[in-house]
Amino acid sequence: MGYTEGEMIATASITEEILDLKRQRGACILAHHYQDAEIQELADSIGDSLELARKAKDFEGDVIAFCGVWFMAETAKVLNPHKTVIVPDHEAGCSLVDSCPTEQVRAFRRRHPDHVIVSYINTSVGVKTESDIICTSRNAVKVVQSIPADQPILFLPDVNLGNYVKKETGRQNMKIWQGACMVHATFPSRRLLKMKSEHPDAMIVAHPECPADVLAHADYIGSTSALIDWTIAHPHNEFIVMTESGVRFSLEKRAPHKKFWFVNNENCNCSECPYMKRNTLEKLRDCLRDLSPKVELSADTIARARLPIERMLAL
Repeated sequence: MGYTEGEMIATASITEEILDLKRQRGACILAHHYQDAEIQELADSIGDSLELARKAKDFEGDVIAFCGVWFMAETAKVLNPHKTVIVPDHEAGCSLVDSCPTEQVRAFRRRHPDHVIVSYINTSVGVKTESDIICTSRNAVKVVQSIPADQPILFLPDVNLGNYVKKETGRQNMKIWQGACMVHATFPSRRLLKMKSEHPDAMIVAHPECPADVLAHADYIGSTSALIDWTIAHPHNEFIVMTESGVRFSLEKRAPHKKFWFVNNENCNCSECPYMKRNTLEKLRDCLRDLSPKVELSADTIARARLPIERMLAL
């Protein structure tokens, strides 16, 4: 979509304000792959949630402006407890977080103390405090494989990722929480096949949060960053990408000669996460100006949430 001259001037003005505030605050701007391109353009680093939380340690400044969703900013605070972590919009949530309340996980632990709770990083900090080990979409299979075969597991919260992990590991004693990503879970295989018929030479790459019937057609399955890296490195030049369409920015920037196709549902742009798109340049400017909304966690919460993350990193 093009911009009018007035819109271009306004965008340039807001960008200058953001850069000025960033300098004044000694801040770094982190942007998830699913953010709008105009935010990714300003970021010091672009990546997935854990990748960004870890990269924040490399910046000398005291302020982290995390352009993503709230649970990601919580993870950044857990790994960088002495830094100020702010977000453009406090209401930038996640359907996976909403599907998995902390109290329900705590109640499961009371009823099933023998289970190892493996939590996908797409969970609230409260759920992380109740977890034994965290995983990402990149390392979920490895994390589950590290647990003794006779140990019962609760995998949460994404049912599609859980089913993928169960299939890849062959684990039978693994309960799976019934949460889902509102973007990936809505990708229909019939629309994928229709697009494949329109672009028969395209390879299919998919995030493991997609339904099993979509994953069955994929040439490659991997995390957001892994999908980007794989398609960039692969000699093929045309891909159907089954994940949130914000990754188009990194794909086209790093491989402008390649073609990337995204699948939408009928009558909606369902490849876009509405939570991610809540963040705007105006809100980024305001959060740098006001140092708010700010992620504030108790020392106990940070310590308890950090432990299962460190267990994952130790692998």
